[in-house]
Amino acid sequence: MSKLFFDHLIVMEEVNVFINKTAHNKEEKEELWGLIDEIVHHKVLDVILGRLPQKHHHEFLEMFHSHPHDEGLIDYLKEKIGENIEEIIRQEIGGLSVELLEGIKHPKN
Repeated sequence: MSKLFFDHLIVMEEVNVFINKTAHNKEEKEELWGLIDEIVHHKVLDVILGRLPQKHHHEFLEMFHSHPHDEGLIDYLKEKIGENIEEIIRQEIGGLSVELLEGIKHPKN
């Protein structure tokens, strides 16, 4: 997956260790990481859009779609949200990491 402006905030070491230990082959690892990347992407955008005033949604989404790797988006979000969005994303993804790990270890049938 391509680099995104929030990648440096995502730490999923325990998930990585578990996938490396349990995936049976390269294709399975890639499939799991593809799913995890998609879930993380949606979670981060949900967190951002949930805190960003609605009047800035369109502008942010245009900026994100045209330059998804631009770490200047963090500064934009800090200004428009008025909170430390980096810390908020870290906390939310930390919680998501725990949920994902539980879901992988103990899937519900």
